[in-house]
Order: sequence, then structure tokens, then C-alpha cells
Amino acid sequence: MEKTKSPLGYRFAAMASGIKPSGKADLGLIVSDIPANCTGVFTQNRIIAAPLQVTKPRIAAGKCQAILVNSGNANACTGSPGLKVAEDCGALVTENLGFAPELVAVASTGVIGQPLSMDPFISSMSELAEKLDNQSADDVAEAMMTTDRFAKVSFADGNINGHPYRILGLAKGAGMIHPNMATMLGFVMTDADLGPAQLQRLLGPAVENSFNSITVDGDTSTNDMVLLLANGAAKNTIVVAGSDDEEQFAASLQQVLTDLAKMIVRDGEGATKLAEIKVVGAQSCEQARIVAKAVATSSLVKTAFFGEDANWGRIIAAVGYAGVEVDPENIDILFDEVMVAKDGLYVGSQVEEPATAVLKKSEFCVTINLHQGGGYASYYTSDLTYEYVKINADYRS
Repeated sequence: MEKTKSPLGYRFAAMASGIKPSGKADLGLIVSDIPANCTGVFTQNRIIAAPLQVTKPRIAAGKCQAILVNSGNANACTGSPGLKVAEDCGALVTENLGFAPELVAVASTGVIGQPLSMDPFISSMSELAEKLDNQSADDVAEAMMTTDRFAKVSFADGNINGHPYRILGLAKGAGMIHPNMATMLGFVMTDADLGPAQLQRLLGPAVENSFNSITVDGDTSTNDMVLLLANGAAKNTIVVAGSDDEEQFAASLQQVLTDLAKMIVRDGEGATKLAEIKVVGAQSCEQARIVAKAVATSSLVKTAFFGEDANWGRIIAAVGYAGVEVDPENIDILFDEVMVAKDGLYVGSQVEEPATAVLKKSEFCVTINLHQGGGYASYYTSDLTYEYVKINADYRS
């Protein structure tokens, strides 16, 4: 399989360290050859895992050179011993690569509440550092996986005055997925030249319209983070704030994050469907977003998707309780191009077969037109299946 292109000046390594009883890869390292400008977005859960407690203030300083990530154990709710493990993991990177400690970010994902031993890190770090190359980004994406069925990697490129740059995104996530991020980790690297404040200004909206616009099960984790690094190794002109170059970069960044977000929903634990809930004609984009979220997070809607039941009544009910003023006699609902409700009323039995055919697809769009204005928003959601219950009933085993 062809390896994913890496931005210039980044190296990657992954291996099995023994954290996962399965013996699968569970440790990944991302390194920038020079300190990169950086920014991050972190969980809004008030229970914050030890790695985030260590990483968040370091990222706030605006520089990062290495990210160490493990799967198989979240190192969350582990008290002062867990905090020491997170700090010591960063120190191991420092010892092996010679970076200043404040330039190392640490991240963990897996079971909450289980002590994380330093032994796998101590025995693996030297080999992990030696394995670093610019061809192994996909391996890091695999090492980040927990209940994920596939690794999540996205790539985009662009140019500034004819000089190319690259953006590479890696993510994990399949369950505990909800707006305001999820049990997910996202690492985005570019060789373009942008400052920390500029990165933060671009990352916020990109996350809002991607990782904050997806839902699988309504849970928000203790370990979520998205980090964005820019090392300038492409040696093109700095991306000027407000320029066409910045607008192009923002669009490419949005593409990468949306790609990854949709992969997470598609990989939702037990999921068989990826549905876009598109609300148009709202009084504002904010109100459209509220309605889209209500529909996307409805368990009744999600189970109807699993059953391939064109039950538009569940959808309009969710619209009604979203908390936004709507006119029930002026709402249209479409499954892809098939209109099932017009002006708040059932179109008729003749649409049942084509509407059901839409729901049999693995990906489809539900459009809700409120006919109130120009506001619009999209959420991505999965169906809710028997397999989801099975996976999460046995997660610790």
C-alpha cells in the first residue's frame, strides 16, 4: 500500500510496547525536525486526563517539537501517580531526542481509571526514537486506535507563490463521540509557515465545523485533543493574515479536519450508516446548528436509520424540541433528493420505497428546510446498532 505523503521536516514511528494485551501497536511518536509553531483545542469535560494536564500549558506557549501518543490506557482518573507517568513519558522523549521538556506533548487513549505503568515506555523509547522516518505516519495512526476499525489519515496540499506546502492529519475515534470533540485524538502537521496566534484563529472554526459537528453516542471524553503544528520547513513565504494564501490554507485545513471527522462517524462503534443532517433556511447559522444537533443526537432518529425506516416523524419531532422557533407548517424534509415531508405534512405513500432505498445506502443526507432565512449548518451522525451495545458492554474485557 502506498504510504501517505508527509509534510517536510516531520518524522514518525510506531510500535507495540505491551500496553495493549493484544500485542498490537500501541505507541506512536511524531517529531518535527525543528520546533514548530503550534496550537490546540482540548476537551470540555471537567474531568481532564493526566496527559492533557501536562500538554495543555505546553501547547499554550506556542511551540512543540514532539508528540508521544499511546493507546490501550487513557491515564485518566489516575491521580498523582498518573500525572507523574505523563510527565515522565515526556521526559523519556527529552532524554532520547534532546528536546527541551516543554516542547514535548503527550497523549493517551483507552480505558479510564486504570493505572498506566512506565515499563512499556522505558523499554520501548530508545527503539521508537531509532525507528523515526518520514514514511511512517500511517503506522502512528494505527497505533492510536482503540475500538477503531480503521486508521484515519487525511492529506491536502497547496502552494504559496508557486511554492508547495502539505497538510497531514491523523486521528482516532469511534465511540464516546459527541459535539465538543469526543474520545478522539487529532494531530495535524503542516510545513507551511504560520504563527501560533494565526494557527489558533484558523483551528477554532475548523474544529467547530468538523470534530464539533459530529455525534455517535452523546458522550464526551476526558482525553480529547486536537493539535496543529506548523514548522515552516517548506520554506515558502509566511502565510500572511487575511491574504488569499491564508484563505486557501484555511480551506485545506477544513478539508482535512472534515475528512477525519467523517471517518470517525463512519467508524462509529457498530455503525453501518454515515448521515449528514443538513439544515437550511434557518433564521441564522447558529439556529440551524442547534436544530441539526438535535436531530443528529436523537436516539430515535439514529435507530430509525439503523432500521432503514423512513420515519420522518422522528426527525420533525427533534426539530420541534431543539429550542428554536420554527413554523411547523413550513418545514420540508428530504432524504437525499426524495422529499418525504412538504410544509410539515407527509408527501404520501408513493415516496416510501425511494426514501427507504436512500436509507439502505451506507451514506446519505437528510435535508431539513425551515424556510425562515439564509442560515445553514451540517452535522454528521451514525446509526445506533446492536453492535454498539455489544462493543461497549464488553469494552474493558
